[in-house]
Amino acid sequence: MTDIFAELQKLGFSQYECKAYVELLKDYPITGYEISKRSGVPRSMIYETLGKLVDKGAVHTVPSDPVTYAPLPAKELVNRLRNSFEQSFDYLERSLPALEREREVDVIRRISGNQRVIDEMIDIIDKAQEELWLSVWDAQVPSIQPHIDRRLKDGVDIFSCLFGAPDVQLGVTTHHDYMSPKIPEQRMKGRLTIVARDHEEVLIANFAGTGAAWAVKTQDPALVLVAVEYIRHDIMFSEVTTRFGPEQIEAFWKKSADLIHIVTGKRVE
Repeated sequence: MTDIFAELQKLGFSQYECKAYVELLKDYPITGYEISKRSGVPRSMIYETLGKLVDKGAVHTVPSDPVTYAPLPAKELVNRLRNSFEQSFDYLERSLPALEREREVDVIRRISGNQRVIDEMIDIIDKAQEELWLSVWDAQVPSIQPHIDRRLKDGVDIFSCLFGAPDVQLGVTTHHDYMSPKIPEQRMKGRLTIVARDHEEVLIANFAGTGAAWAVKTQDPALVLVAVEYIRHDIMFSEVTTRFGPEQIEAFWKKSADLIHIVTGKRVE
């Protein structure tokens, strides 16, 4: 009986209403006095309790002298409650989302630890539906290549800028070999890594030598845009360097103190 009361209470019945209704199922029609005596609902509360049950449609009065009460049959009560709650759920499903505050797009998850960062990179790769943009390093290739190969078979477009591993292809790959990897690694105090999918989500990470890797992961459209544009420009500059030759490009930027600072992060007096 305790379980029945508990379930009815979940559906909006008070403890006294549970007791009165269940007692009526056992024997009816009976007076309020009899219901009180048999159910344990105090006499001072029985008519208020029965009134609430009548309002719920769970009990109805029987014209007599004195007035007696009878329950709505159990199956009918259950069906009525089910329909009522389904209607409420349908209404709330339609109405509540209209009141919901727009999702904060600037939520940024912070991740630390080499394996956790790799796992999050793989998560983005596996979730891609149309397009992937990557700027990655040779040390990360063994962990991500099987996932990249599967996404290529699924028809996902993949564009990558790869530091090191000259024989590896990760989709349409540009090898960042026009300058020593040590230059960007020293400038950024680590190996900046980016994985972006579908223009919807990005992971920006830094693998810092012997220290633990860190990353941020977000769906903020501004950060996704900046990250993808960074890769686009890196790929484009690599292609320009291939066309005109790394020696000419290096000679060009080394003539300007400002460009030396932009490329290496060091100021030249």
